[in-house]
Amino acid sequence: MTLGQTAADLGMKQPFEKIVAQHGGTVLRVCRVLLGVHDAEDAWSETFLAAMRAYPDLPDDANAEAWLVTIAHRKAIDVLRARKRQPAPIGEIPEAPTALGVPGTGDGDLWQAVGALPEKQRQAVAYHYVAGLAYAEIAGILGGSTDAARRAAADGIKNLRKNYPGAATKGTPS
Repeated sequence: MTLGQTAADLGMKQPFEKIVAQHGGTVLRVCRVLLGVHDAEDAWSETFLAAMRAYPDLPDDANAEAWLVTIAHRKAIDVLRARKRQPAPIGEIPEAPTALGVPGTGDGDLWQAVGALPEKQRQAVAYHYVAGLAYAEIAGILGGSTDAARRAAADGIKNLRKNYPGAATKGTPS
C-alpha cells in the first residue's frame, strides 16, 4: 500500500472497526426511528455483534452500509416481535415513540409523527431519509420492488406534511 491508498482502493475490505466508526451513527439513527430510544441501543449492539460474525464472508465490493441497515432491520423486527409476546405490566403504558432520540434533532413532535406512520412508510422514510439508502436497496431490505419502496417513502412524506405542522419547508408546496 502506498501513501494515500486505502484498503478499498486495493480491493481489500476495511478493518471491521472502521466499518463501525463509519456507519455506527447511521445504524443507531435507523434503530431509533424504528424502535425508540430504549430498544435502539440493544438493537444497535445486536446488529454489530451479528455483523462482526458475518463480516469475514462479506464480499469486498459489498455496500457495507446497506448490509448493516439490513441487519439492523432484522434485529428491529426481532425486538418488535419479542415486545408483542411480552404483556405490558399492569398500570404501565407501553413506550410511545415520542422522542426517538435521533442525533442532531431536538424536535420530538417530528419523531412522534414519524413513529405514527404505518410500518412500511416509517421504514422507507427511515432508510431513505435517515440512512440515505437508494430505493433499490430499501426494496431489498423490505422485500418488495423499487417502485413500492419509492411509493412508501413518498406516502410517508405526504402523511408527514399532512399531519405534522412543521413539515412544510421553504420552497415546497404545503
